[in-house]
Amino acid sequence: MIGRKHGEPPGGMRAAVRKLMVTAAVFIVLMAPAQPSGATDTSAAPISQALVANGEPSVPPFGVGERLVFEVKYGFVGAGTAVISIPEMVWYRGHHCYHILSVAESNAFISAFFPVRDVAESLLDAREMVSRRFEKRLREGDFRAHDLVEFDHDRQIAIYPKKGRVVPLALNAQDILSSLYYVRMMKLEVGSSVSIENHADKKNYPLEIKVLRRERVKVPAGEFDCIVVEPVMRTGGLFSQKGRLWVWMTDDDVHMPVLMKSKIAIGSISVVLKSYERAEHIGSQFP
Repeated sequence: MIGRKHGEPPGGMRAAVRKLMVTAAVFIVLMAPAQPSGATDTSAAPISQALVANGEPSVPPFGVGERLVFEVKYGFVGAGTAVISIPEMVWYRGHHCYHILSVAESNAFISAFFPVRDVAESLLDAREMVSRRFEKRLREGDFRAHDLVEFDHDRQIAIYPKKGRVVPLALNAQDILSSLYYVRMMKLEVGSSVSIENHADKKNYPLEIKVLRRERVKVPAGEFDCIVVEPVMRTGGLFSQKGRLWVWMTDDDVHMPVLMKSKIAIGSISVVLKSYERAEHIGSQFP
């Protein structure tokens, strides 16, 4: 087959596996499909722009010690695992930050023809609830990538030190990993939407989170009452894949993600919670 390296799957499957594992890396809030300009109708639902009152964040429902383990499935076939955790609190350039770590790896079957190990790390300011730093290291087949961005919110610029680039930063922008935790702190009511700013790959991406319905779901980690949300880009999307993404989060103050589903051209992808560890003594961790 022209253009395919030895040991790689056919192009269609290779693309599906890459999308599957990127989903597993929990880039969930940026996996929504791009919508044509002006196609997103938000007039029917109120949009909440703010998370905190009087400039002061409330105590987060997460903290050091939280660890979420997911299984990634392509249809009924297991493809790998994704682990999202907060291993520590760090001091970064004058700010107390949650160190958020996401690791997605293909299992032995997938790795036989397309090994994947994607690592993403975010430093989320524990007081101001904005991203301070984001780094990703991707290993997907023969592909390798390493990117780093520093968020300077005082000057509203994003700095890419490896590439020597400085670009404008949206007000209070999140990175693609910290966005998940920011959404977890929001008040989610069926029929409404919440809106946040994201920054990735030198661009700013407004994101709308539509709150669709309540639903009880059963996953390997247990049975949960959930609220179902759908992330939608309000401008051009970061990814070119077509499809939609739905996320099931616990219908409580924690809003822990327990299930994600995405339709693609040749099937469906799901990310299901296998096990979890809650953070302890959250209030005492908050600086």
